[in-house]
Amino acid sequence: MQKVLSGMRVIEGSAFVAAPSGGMTLAQLGADVIRFDPIGGGIDYRRWPVTENNDSIYWHSLNKGKRSIAVDFRNPEGREILTRLITAPGDDAGLFLTNFPARGWLADDNLRAHREDLIYLNLTGDRHGGSALDYTVNCKVGFPYLNRNTEADEPINNPLPAWDLLAGQHIALGLLAAERHRLRTGKGQFVRLALADVALATIGHLGYIGEIMVNSSPRGPLGNHVYGNYGRDFTCKDGQQVMIVGISPKQWQAIVSATGLEQEIENLASSMKLDFNREGDRYTGGKEISLLLEPWFAERDYTTVTALFESAGVCWGKFQTMEELVHSDVDCSTGNPLFEQVVQPGVGEYLVPQNPLGFTMAEREPVRPAPRLGQHTDEILSDILEMDSGEIGRYHDAGIVAGALEPV
Repeated sequence: MQKVLSGMRVIEGSAFVAAPSGGMTLAQLGADVIRFDPIGGGIDYRRWPVTENNDSIYWHSLNKGKRSIAVDFRNPEGREILTRLITAPGDDAGLFLTNFPARGWLADDNLRAHREDLIYLNLTGDRHGGSALDYTVNCKVGFPYLNRNTEADEPINNPLPAWDLLAGQHIALGLLAAERHRLRTGKGQFVRLALADVALATIGHLGYIGEIMVNSSPRGPLGNHVYGNYGRDFTCKDGQQVMIVGISPKQWQAIVSATGLEQEIENLASSMKLDFNREGDRYTGGKEISLLLEPWFAERDYTTVTALFESAGVCWGKFQTMEELVHSDVDCSTGNPLFEQVVQPGVGEYLVPQNPLGFTMAEREPVRPAPRLGQHTDEILSDILEMDSGEIGRYHDAGIVAGALEPV
């Protein structure tokens, strides 16, 4: 972690991907992110993948670097504790993020009555406050129809929760932007964010909406082809698959040079009355270009292709499984400063990434694992809410708060 946000305290009430990833981003940048959960864990505490002891690798991976307090917030006294925590005084405090409904005791008016300059970011599924998940949002915006192979008829949802992850980054950005506004004006605010709007904004930013409205030409299925330029997958002689991309003129020329097909490519462009130095022309002639490249790959094994591509500076990648990535790729190892081997209590030892941002004015510190559920309950009640041991003990005895269970 890098402590560029050192001193900032954020309270998080969350489940699943988007909100926890937003809090994790802030924690990895040095903020004190305190996650509250019900005693025994929330709806995602045992979410797959899990260990043989039913400890969630998923939950622990998304909550690195945070502190944990376990509270029975069905109990009015538990809700009072969390209200005090969310609205605790301090110039660097009073920041709250959640994807729980902003109603009842978590209504903005209720919390703001305790701290007027509270910064409260609430993530919902859609703009009406309804529920949504990445898969339901993704099928709404049309990407499954572009994700399919050209021969397939059925739409295919992507397993990557892209909108959740983008929403998580918007959460971190939104809190920081609102905090800067508070520093300048002294005023807090309620910040709304909808998962569906993250997806809708993205397709607008990337030109998909304008393409349909201006050109009246919806995009067809692409498979592994790159839209509007040249890029495609190929199979080498030994069965290894690679992806090549020629988006810039330099990248395109590197492909031509590495394959030695300069004359054939020039003849093809001339016969089609196209200029392959232009990206749109490369896209128009993509099928015919691929007919020249397919036999070239079929005649060469992966090792030969690798050497030629590296020598020519081709932009390319190898198709590999996640198992191959983890066990064989040096970029996914401690050979990459992004990663460390971390012992996660209750789960085991595995490779854990830092935040990919690298700040030149902040030293990298060791990755902090996720907390055990309720690990920091007592210190939070003592240090932030200034409770004495007797008061903390009473809450424990009443089952309103809980500390951490020892990992199995």
